[in-house]
Amino acid sequence: MGIEHDVVLYIKEPPDEKTLRAIADGLEDPVEDLVRKDSMFKKLELNPDDFVNNLENVVQILVKHKQLLQRPVVVKGKKAIIGRPKDRIATFLS
Repeated sequence: MGIEHDVVLYIKEPPDEKTLRAIADGLEDPVEDLVRKDSMFKKLELNPDDFVNNLENVVQILVKHKQLLQRPVVVKGKKAIIGRPKDRIATFLS
């Protein structure tokens, strides 16, 4: 798209609690969407309902298990979205 951007490798440089809260504050999606509900989520025997509208639970699980962070997260200024499906990214950035 020809847009200057930074890529954060979340496994090498996981967002800390403060960063997660800042992303959540500007998130245009429900906060629970930041958590991947994948095989790891199931292995940890987590309940998706525990994260609905619950910023504290979302932040704590993502600090503890960085690989559960949904991606990509696209941040522009103080706003953020989950970049799924991919076509949302172009709309958000334009």
